[in-house]
Amino acid sequence: MLVATIISQYDAGMVIGYHVILSAYGFWLPNDPRGSWSTEVWARHLRRFGRATRVETRRSVADHDHDRAQRLEAKQTLKYPAVHFSGMQTRAIGRGFAKAVGDLRLKVYACAIMPDHVHLVTGRHARDVEYVAGFLKRVGTRRLNAEGRHPLQKHRRPDGRIPSPWGDDGWFVYLNTPDEMLQRIRYVEMNPVKEGLPLQRWPFVVPYDG
Repeated sequence: MLVATIISQYDAGMVIGYHVILSAYGFWLPNDPRGSWSTEVWARHLRRFGRATRVETRRSVADHDHDRAQRLEAKQTLKYPAVHFSGMQTRAIGRGFAKAVGDLRLKVYACAIMPDHVHLVTGRHARDVEYVAGFLKRVGTRRLNAEGRHPLQKHRRPDGRIPSPWGDDGWFVYLNTPDEMLQRIRYVEMNPVKEGLPLQRWPFVVPYDG
């Protein structure tokens, strides 16, 4: 599971928005050899693959050279299959996000729900970004359950509960200027296209007015 921390190089008082990245279960492990945003490896079965590989960069490390075999071997030790959202599951999550955005009165300027992770660019909110991210994940999960589309519904825990389809926490980049906001919005909008998927249009996304 991904256990991440906030990455910020700026005074929180200057923040005008956030680039939020939420991972599906199994997407990015805390000791990924490319680096991670984690400070600890909590899952015992992953500890033999090394300590947490925390990095401070605000840029993606996905293309960094690394031991791919080690990364894939670690994924094979996960308790449940790594989650890969289908198109129907993606749309269910989007409907859940729409409700969460309305409940929070949150301004979302870009959203890309990818098969194994989610990108959002949001405005600053009265609640901290960790709370907002957790709320989005909870409501998205409820919608998956309500529609019978939870990707791990066949892998119940001994107590009968369905495991979360999400990795722990998230990665949050503080944005301090309109230029940064616009850059991240463009990045998120084009993220599906880079992966050979169609552009995404979500009804809860509003134009950036900065």
